[in-house]
Amino acid sequence: MNNHRQRLQAALDHKPTDRACIDFGATAVTGMHVSCVAALRDYYGLESKPVKVVDPYQMLGEVDEELLDIMGVDVVGVWPLNTMFGFPMCDWRECRLPWGQVVLVPGGFKTTTDTDGSWLIYPEGDTTAPPSGRMPAKGFFFDSIMRQPPINEDALDPRDNMEEFQPMSKSELAYFTTEIRRAARSGRGVAATFGGTAFGDIALVPAPFLKHPKGIRDITEWYMSTAARQDYIHAVFEHQCTVALANLKKIHQAVGDLVDVVYVCGTDFGTQKSLFCSLNTYDNLYAPYYKRINDWIHQHTAWKTFKHCCGAIEPLMSHLIDSGFDIINPVQCSAAGMDSRRLKEKYGEQLVFWGGGIDTQRTLPFGKPEEVTRQVRQRIDIFNRNGGFVFTSIHNIQMNTPVENIVAMIETANEGVKIGT
Repeated sequence: MNNHRQRLQAALDHKPTDRACIDFGATAVTGMHVSCVAALRDYYGLESKPVKVVDPYQMLGEVDEELLDIMGVDVVGVWPLNTMFGFPMCDWRECRLPWGQVVLVPGGFKTTTDTDGSWLIYPEGDTTAPPSGRMPAKGFFFDSIMRQPPINEDALDPRDNMEEFQPMSKSELAYFTTEIRRAARSGRGVAATFGGTAFGDIALVPAPFLKHPKGIRDITEWYMSTAARQDYIHAVFEHQCTVALANLKKIHQAVGDLVDVVYVCGTDFGTQKSLFCSLNTYDNLYAPYYKRINDWIHQHTAWKTFKHCCGAIEPLMSHLIDSGFDIINPVQCSAAGMDSRRLKEKYGEQLVFWGGGIDTQRTLPFGKPEEVTRQVRQRIDIFNRNGGFVFTSIHNIQMNTPVENIVAMIETANEGVKIGT
C-alpha cells in the first residue's frame, strides 16, 4: 500500500495497513513549532529558507511538500481562511522572532513590544484595537488576553457570544473549495478544519480574532457559566449549531467527498488526573449539539469526524462515541486512566485513535533517541493492530525538542518503508 489516501482510509475503516498512517501538520493539534520545522529542514539538508508560520497563536510551522515526503506523511490539512487573530493567511513577509529565527508571517501579523519585553499581537492586524494576544518575554507562542468588560448580570445577552458564528461568505466558500481541491490533488488524505463547530472551546472563548468582543469572554467566567448560566450557554450553542449545519451543507455541495476527515471540535474536558466536566454536564450541555453535527455529517457525507480532547478522559470515551465521533485525539496516554492497551481493547473497534504515538511532555522533549524509538514502537504495536490508528505525537511538538528525537520518532514510525516514499 503506497497510496497515502488509501492508507488513511484503511485506518479510518479499522483495516490493517502496511505501516501506521502518519500525520504531522494537518491540524492545529498535530503540528510542530516553527523552530522544530526549521531544525528538521536543516537535518535533512533541505534548502535553507524561512518557514511559514501557519498558526500564529501556537507558532506552528508549515510542514511543506518536501518534509511531507521525507516524513512519510499521509494526510494534509485544509485550515480556515483566517488565523486565530482574525487576519487572513496571505501577504507573507519575513519576520525575526524573539529567539532569532527568521520566518514568514501573514501580512496581518502586527506586533508591538510591551514594557516587560513581551510581544503583543492585534486582532485583524489592527494596532489601534486593544491587543488580543501576548507572547511572554522568552516565550515561544501567544496566550490570549482577557478583554471582557465587567459583567452586568441583568444585561447579559447570549447574542453577544454569537458574533463569530456567521453564514459562510462566498469568499470563504471559494477559499475552501480551492484549497480542498488542491489538497486532494496531492494524493494524500484530506483533513479539513472549517470552524464554527467547536462548542465551548476555551481557546476560542476570549475571541482573540475580534477587536471588541462582547458577552462572556473571560475563561473563569465562562467555566462558571457552564454551571450557573446553562440557559445562556444553550442559547449560544443552539445558534452556533444552526449556523454550522448550514455552512457544512454549503461546503459539501461544493467539494463532495474530497474531504476524508473534518475537525469538529477541540474543547477539552480532562486534566492530567481527572475530568473537569461531569458526565452529566457533558450529556446535557454538549452532547446534543455534537450529535446533531455528527449525525448530519454521517447522513450526508463520507467524512469522518475528529474530536480533540486532552487529559484523563477515559470515562468520557463511551459518551463521545454516543455523540457520534469517529476519531479521538490526542490520546494522552500519560494522563490518569489512559493506558494505551486498555484504551485499544475497550474502544478500538469504535474509535480511531489519532495520536498517542509519543509523549510530548516527557519522552520526546527530554528522553534519549533510543527511549523515543522504544515508545514509538510500543504505541504502534498497540494502537495499529487491526487498524484504527493514525500516528502522531500527543499534541504539538514544542520548541526546544531535540531534532535527534524528532528524527528517531519519524524513522521509527516509517520502519519497513523507505523514507520519502
